[in-house]
Amino acid sequence: MAEATKTNLKFRPLKERVFVSYAEEAERTSGGIYLPDTAKEKPQRGKVEAVGSEVKETKVGDIILFDKYSGSKINIDGTDYLILKEEDILGVLGS
Repeated sequence: MAEATKTNLKFRPLKERVFVSYAEEAERTSGGIYLPDTAKEKPQRGKVEAVGSEVKETKVGDIILFDKYSGSKINIDGTDYLILKEEDILGVLGS
């Protein structure tokens, strides 16, 4: 059983789902210019915190890229997480 470690919260995604911690893209540039959603990078990165029993290609601790509009965003204890299907993962960074 996989477990999310940041909040001492036990969470087990089902089947082919992946539980990911991530950060939103910056709303402003370092110079203070506001970035509309259309100007932000679409793929995002996150860290896999837990995987379901049918996940084959990713594991806990992997840094992954996923599309901005993939999965379901949830907030637990003030931290944003994403639950997405493994098929929505674009790739794994590093090896």
